[in-house]
Amino acid sequence: MNIEIKNSNYTTQEKLQILADAAKYDVACTSSGSSRRGKKGELGNTEACGICHSFAADGRCISLLKILMTNHCAYDCKYCINRASNDVKRATFTPEEICELTIEFYRRNYIEGLFLSSGVLKNPTYTMEKMCETLLLLRTKYHFNGYIHVKTIPGASDELLAAAGYLADRISVNLELPTEESLRTLAPNKTMKTILNPMGKVQNTIAAHRTAIGKTAYMERSRGNQLLNNGIFSEISKRNYRESLEEKKKTDRLSDGKDGTLPSQKEMGRVDGLLTWDNAYQLAPHDMSGLKRRFAPAGQSTQMIIGATGESDYTLLQTTQQLYQGFDLKRVFYSAYIPLNEDDALPGLGTPTPLLREHRLYQADWLLRFYGFQAGELLSEEKPDFNELIDPKCDWALRHLEQFPVEIETASYARLLRVPGIGPKSASRITHARRYGRLDFASLKKMGVVLKRAHYFITCGGKQMYHTPVEASYIMRQLVSVDKKDVWNIEHSNESYVQLSLADFGIG
Repeated sequence: MNIEIKNSNYTTQEKLQILADAAKYDVACTSSGSSRRGKKGELGNTEACGICHSFAADGRCISLLKILMTNHCAYDCKYCINRASNDVKRATFTPEEICELTIEFYRRNYIEGLFLSSGVLKNPTYTMEKMCETLLLLRTKYHFNGYIHVKTIPGASDELLAAAGYLADRISVNLELPTEESLRTLAPNKTMKTILNPMGKVQNTIAAHRTAIGKTAYMERSRGNQLLNNGIFSEISKRNYRESLEEKKKTDRLSDGKDGTLPSQKEMGRVDGLLTWDNAYQLAPHDMSGLKRRFAPAGQSTQMIIGATGESDYTLLQTTQQLYQGFDLKRVFYSAYIPLNEDDALPGLGTPTPLLREHRLYQADWLLRFYGFQAGELLSEEKPDFNELIDPKCDWALRHLEQFPVEIETASYARLLRVPGIGPKSASRITHARRYGRLDFASLKKMGVVLKRAHYFITCGGKQMYHTPVEASYIMRQLVSVDKKDVWNIEHSNESYVQLSLADFGIG
């Protein structure tokens, strides 16, 4: 039985302690991706904002007030600390309380925006109504112009989904688990369709709005991605993905998600009942019409739990790639499962949290988004999991030594990105600098190349930095030694679950 406690029993400060702590398992640590300057008569802006302990483009560490509207929940997802069957302290903020907290924290320079999520109070529609009411008050009555990231509730109406998109900068629909089978096992109140339907509608509305204001339909990526013909965001890759979906429809072999492949477009509701720019704006509440806001200008994101079920890294990465290509997501977040609930379907209490696995998946995610890699290149059915001792890029390079060493003086930008220790910025600097003179290893170091990894895989003017054998077992030993300290720190760190404590602000 839940411990039912009326809100009158708690002060706003006590609710804040309960609901801020309950929100720490909802992962989203990223820069905002939204750029909106301050306005006269309004509070805040979204210039270089981010989520929790994030770093802005100018190097500032920035944060959001990250809370749940309520930790009451009608659902009984086995992995969730706030599930209906758990005995935990329960509290609910009113919309006014959230607004007042956000404004007061902002005025004290503790935060630069709001990250709002919630348990399912009564039902999805009621919960989403209260969240939209909160955001509308913030934007209108309190004139808050800062960054807002809102987690939507699957199952809520299209009207509320549209309203949330116009009021927030980033909108999220959490996938939580990568396959339909896992959802049936751990989250019986959720289905893949109820999650992917709103995700598809958000994507189409963002695309329609971007087109209406003269931008490309897809979210803008880095300049480097535009040079990668084989990357997952390239036109070739997008066309191949669309053709593969069409082929599935023709053969009438719609996936049920068991193999880690997402359902087809029609199954996701992206063909039937399409939410377009025109009708989405009509669905928005009438008193929002004066806001003239863009729809989710910072895009949408989602989250997957790592380690609660038995999917391989290959399945997780395949799902990630399909989410990027099929829904044009801005980010896919990973959350290492913390064993908090006793259940036969879950890892036992005391099972180590897979922090290092989460870290490797984030590294692989960067390879998909910025380095031109495809999921099928990094892993396969024969090799379904990453080697946790070294990063995924080094792991790939050691399995493809026939492509190395790479000559720095002549290699293309795309090929430089495949070298461990060379990133988009250093690759760009190399291609620019070599137009004006010859390069050496000292100059590569100044450009940001991590030579302790890169020197095994490159030559500069036909020469290696050291006379080392290009042999997998030898390089593996050296790379493991280089990363040993970092690996230990990750395995013994709880940073993944720490957000700003209220005690940091003299509260509690």
